[in-house]
Amino acid sequence: MKLPRRKFLHLAAGAAALPAASRIARAQAYPTRPVRIVVGFPAGGATDITARLMAQWLSDRLGQQFVIENRPGAAGTIAAEAVVKAAPDGYTLLQIGTPNAINATLYTNLSFNFVRDIAPVGSITRVAYVVVVHPSVPAKTIPEFIAYAKANPGRINMASAGNGTPQHVVGELFKMMAGVDMVHVPYRGGAPATTDLLGGQVQVIFSPLPESIEHIRAGKLRPLAVTTATLWRCCQIFRPWGTSCRVTKRAAGKESEPQETHPLKSSTSSTRRSALASLIRKSKRGSPS
Repeated sequence: MKLPRRKFLHLAAGAAALPAASRIARAQAYPTRPVRIVVGFPAGGATDITARLMAQWLSDRLGQQFVIENRPGAAGTIAAEAVVKAAPDGYTLLQIGTPNAINATLYTNLSFNFVRDIAPVGSITRVAYVVVVHPSVPAKTIPEFIAYAKANPGRINMASAGNGTPQHVVGELFKMMAGVDMVHVPYRGGAPATTDLLGGQVQVIFSPLPESIEHIRAGKLRPLAVTTATLWRCCQIFRPWGTSCRVTKRAAGKESEPQETHPLKSSTSSTRRSALASLIRKSKRGSPS
């Protein structure tokens, strides 16, 4: 049968569009099954809290469960390695934070390249850190705490979520700038570190705000300062670190506000990454679904 030239061109154009249409249809169907969000720290920490809030938001809007899987250890490295080794199909996400960037330079024997093997989807939160102490510590301000630490060298235990985590790095920076000697006690996450702070086994922690704010409001922990140059609205009871004493003024403008993101493996479909990134931007604007 001989087809008219115009009809032949129409059919050819339709056939050429089929692969693109099928890709779009597959992208629109994502996700068709539950999605894992792997978190490199125990339940109850700031990274876990952020991941669970975002998982619920995504589940409500995409009609599939986004399930949290906690894989603590090595400051998030174990979780990152698990995601790198997972199938690059968009069904395994990694909740990352500042430790992942630190680990890339801290460890020389990683089995993956973080920049090459993980692709970011979107930044979902900014987290300020707060200097909190156990109520048994007599200091109520940063200058008082520095004076107390100098009077008790090597007798104050400073907790962190693990070696190389922001709690550790910020605490070491404070020790160096203030000229004090505190003992670093690393934990496998911020939640167990905060538990021991509540129990008085350690005396101070440079804590992400989501981990400690409810304990502060309940009067179980005492805040001394935040690590931002300006005071956040939710922290009106705190003294801003940037103006609390001469030592910290030298760091004015160098705020500690890490970003949390939802990365995927870099070989994951760019269409799926774009779809998730768009939803995350909506959540930050508070847009309706």
